[in-house]
Amino acid sequence: MADNQRAVLSETALYGPIKSFLEARGFEPKGEICGCDVVAVRAGEPPLVVIAELKLSFNLELVLQAVERLRSADQVYLAVVASRRGRDQDGRVHRLCRMLGLGLLTIDVRLGKVFMICEPTPYKPRKNLPQRRRLLKEHASRRGDPTKGGSTRQPIMTAYRQRALACAQAIGNAQARPRDLKPLAEDAGAILLRNVYGWFERVEKGTYRLSEAGMAAVRSA
Repeated sequence: MADNQRAVLSETALYGPIKSFLEARGFEPKGEICGCDVVAVRAGEPPLVVIAELKLSFNLELVLQAVERLRSADQVYLAVVASRRGRDQDGRVHRLCRMLGLGLLTIDVRLGKVFMICEPTPYKPRKNLPQRRRLLKEHASRRGDPTKGGSTRQPIMTAYRQRALACAQAIGNAQARPRDLKPLAEDAGAILLRNVYGWFERVEKGTYRLSEAGMAAVRSA
């Protein structure tokens, strides 16, 4: 839904579809109970309180409200207007909701339909072991702590960049072969050949010198 279409809606327009959604699941929903947009209970079983917070779009305030509701409800849903490319379609938002134990519903107001994006159930994220290995390898490979966290306006001094810079500094105004640089970087041959930063020029087969960019990098290091 476009922003201008969403602007003419009010949050009360979401109540009808949400009420029908909960009723279809055996709940008795009622609006505006003790500051909650929707509170629903289901008879014939241990008390189960469901709270739905309605907003026209996904935002931090909605998440904060929902987290507060977790203190008094068994299940909490976030309900927002369905969009094509909004936050409600972002996989990171879905993971956040699952990690917090929140359900996420989107509503197509024109069709009066509610879509369950994620259930309000306990969530344990699957470990990304390859990413963990990359983190540990990069952490162990860096020499010292060359880049402050939060830096955005300068190149990040990765372990690879450190090795490339060490090779450039060793070459200086002369020429070198990969085997000469092995003590500084085990992958010196690949660094010179790939020339990621444009610092190296091949003089002849197996011999390299610095480019202007390489000399500038050495001077500024």
